[in-house]
Amino acid sequence: MDELTRAVVFDGALRVVRRSPPRPADDEVVIHLRLAGVCNTDLELMQGYKQFEGTLGHEFVGEVVEGPSEWLGRRVAGEINVSCGACDMCRRGMPTHCRARRVLGILNYDGAWADYFRLPVRNLVAVPESVPDEAAVFTEPLAAACQILEAGVIRPSDRVVVLGAGKLGMLAAQVVRLLGVDLAVVVRRERQAALLDGWGIPAVARDELPAGQADVVVDCTGNASGFADALELVRPRGAIILKSTYTGLPEADLTRVVVDEIRVIGSRCGPFAPALALLGQGLVDPLPLIDGRYPLDEAAQAVEHAARAGALKIVLQP
Repeated sequence: MDELTRAVVFDGALRVVRRSPPRPADDEVVIHLRLAGVCNTDLELMQGYKQFEGTLGHEFVGEVVEGPSEWLGRRVAGEINVSCGACDMCRRGMPTHCRARRVLGILNYDGAWADYFRLPVRNLVAVPESVPDEAAVFTEPLAAACQILEAGVIRPSDRVVVLGAGKLGMLAAQVVRLLGVDLAVVVRRERQAALLDGWGIPAVARDELPAGQADVVVDCTGNASGFADALELVRPRGAIILKSTYTGLPEADLTRVVVDEIRVIGSRCGPFAPALALLGQGLVDPLPLIDGRYPLDEAAQAVEHAARAGALKIVLQP
């Protein structure tokens, strides 16, 4: 390992710095980055979400270079929530809601946009040989898409609408369609429609959908108008699954939620093993979502590309 290694940090401005390699705690490993993804949450952090400062990045595939012998040299993805293991949430089996939770590249824990970074051993998930790096870098967002099914409200007979045909929305659509539902994805661009058509998923314009007919609406838009659209599309006693986070405080017609008895379900991180299984079996195809690759030194250009309207997945490689 070099004496000084690179990391992409944000402290009001985005820059690449050189620093000493990370020093892992007894329960941590050091990972050498192979590929990292740029996600909407990264962009929101740079716009003030959680008043973030530090090393960015939470979507990654890398190789363990320091730690227990059974992990050395293995390709890994990793659960991003760093839990204490001792609080009431951890004892209840909900480490993603740990009272002292830190989050890789998001909350009080340096992220993966670096030559080398650390992560607890318990967070590691081995990447099968059948899954290339370009697919494995999608493990974390695909796990978040799999969490939609954990809500337990979607049945095979349901009419489901996915709002927001971006990076997460495209993964969510591929996961939900495996249930055999009557699925439609709202798109605004021809390219989105073409990608969905290649996967056999119907793409529609917002004004093509009737009001109050969807059993479940999955909001992946990342903006308040997405929730308003979801309320308009869902039927009484239907469900809205929110995958969006917001930098501000969106307004919502909560009276409509009460009168129509709509279930609103927050959905965040999800299970990594099923995500890797879907990738390994070819049931989800993320590769067409990659819009560009940038070296770590060009992180600012990568972020600028990711922020363009209609851009999909941008990846960083050291």
